[in-house]
Amino acid sequence: MNFLRNYYYLRAVVSFSWVALVVLFAQLNVPFAFSATLMVLYPAWDAAANFIDAQRSGGLRANPGQRLNAATSTATAVALVAALITHGTAGGVLVFGIWALLAGLFQLWVGIGRRKLGGQAFMMLSGAQSALAGVFMVIKSFDHEPSIVGLAPYAAFGGLYFLLSALRLTFRTVRA
Repeated sequence: MNFLRNYYYLRAVVSFSWVALVVLFAQLNVPFAFSATLMVLYPAWDAAANFIDAQRSGGLRANPGQRLNAATSTATAVALVAALITHGTAGGVLVFGIWALLAGLFQLWVGIGRRKLGGQAFMMLSGAQSALAGVFMVIKSFDHEPSIVGLAPYAAFGGLYFLLSALRLTFRTVRA
């Protein structure tokens, strides 16, 4: 239980840090390569985080939702590189949106499977919201000038849900 709580805290910190960097880079008007790197790092981190969580929870074979999420996030990081090179930010936002949709559905699946552990209502809500946000990102990718800043609320809400889940597990542990 301590691992899951600490894992959720770590996921929240990484999400909030990513949002801060995205906003900072936008204000500093940094070169495209910096924003593109951030866009690729987000699903790459998600892949690593899912792998770590699965390893601590019985392995990838015992956790098909996390296995699929890790594989999808890894493939997304690679696809983002190609999309960003060939189609710029619009291509990146499109790929990121498709990934958010899929990752959200996988997160919902994992949250439902972990209901007995507690603190999963926020993860299930986050998964559903991620899937919905993914649909909106795909639509936004066809705007005149989509921006990575438009992805920041997605990551911020993800961080918030991870934080709420961690707090739920923290206070549940204290009461027990």
